[in-house]
Amino acid sequence: MDRLPKPDIILTHESDLDGLVSGCLLKRLAQHLFQVDVPLAAYHLPQWQNRQMTERSAWVCDLSMDGRVDRQDWVVVDHHPSPHLPKRAKYVFSTEKSAARLCYDLLEKEGIGNPELERLVHLTNVADLFLESDPDFEMACDYAELVKAYHFHPLMKLLEGRLESLLDHPLLEVMKVKRSVEDPIGLDWAKRHLETLAPGVSSVDLAIGNHNVIMNQLLKDPALADQVLLSVSRRAPYQYGVSLRSRNGKARDVAIKLHGGGHPNAAGATLPKSVKSVTTGLDYIRQVLSPKPEVTPDGGLSDLASALDALGD
Repeated sequence: MDRLPKPDIILTHESDLDGLVSGCLLKRLAQHLFQVDVPLAAYHLPQWQNRQMTERSAWVCDLSMDGRVDRQDWVVVDHHPSPHLPKRAKYVFSTEKSAARLCYDLLEKEGIGNPELERLVHLTNVADLFLESDPDFEMACDYAELVKAYHFHPLMKLLEGRLESLLDHPLLEVMKVKRSVEDPIGLDWAKRHLETLAPGVSSVDLAIGNHNVIMNQLLKDPALADQVLLSVSRRAPYQYGVSLRSRNGKARDVAIKLHGGGHPNAAGATLPKSVKSVTTGLDYIRQVLSPKPEVTPDGGLSDLASALDALGD
């Protein structure tokens, strides 16, 4: 890649570990390249979608490529598939790596990586890509849960500019205790609250515990191994979203049908503003995923049920 432009700001995803790690890595890269402390701003997706892009130059990570950021002297580092093909922005992209891994690759090219960052990036990659076969999966989920429990900005204060201090942080002990106590309770609840929404897709009510770990445990059941599991939750005062997990690579396909995206086995979507509760969210998903009857050339319905109904009339 050509020399990166000096950014006025670095923009990242506020909601998860990948956004925090990738944003901090780009901030360090900018410091190394330009000897300036570039501000880092983080956004939840609903706020990001309404943000006005007024800066002359910016680096963006863990937020999908779209026309608003496809600008001269802008850099986008991301791993979420997007229908927008960049024409002006520099684009660092791969669906096989987390945003943190892609950003760390840039640091390594400048010779400023280190073993602590390498370890933290590995854990971020495992958690964000839902690499459940990795031996560090459970630990990686603890790191991911740390950001969800204590949030982006408080953790940034605690880190005081040194991302490496997140590695083996004392707060991870809290995550381990929470997991050991809460996950068995949450798993038992989830097993008893599964509902089929469409062929190959089931919803799960997640009451307590580490949601990623619980969904992974559910998917290890042979009866659910070929399923996509999803959970609807409130993401903002007037916004609901859906998280999807699988082991068969189909989570993203389902998310795309819901106007979302993500990774093959870990994906998500924001539901329409008309969804005002978990129940109406599930109703909306059920309707979107319902097989549509095919219309024959003469205008009739081709499915068997419609034919039988017609015969009954």
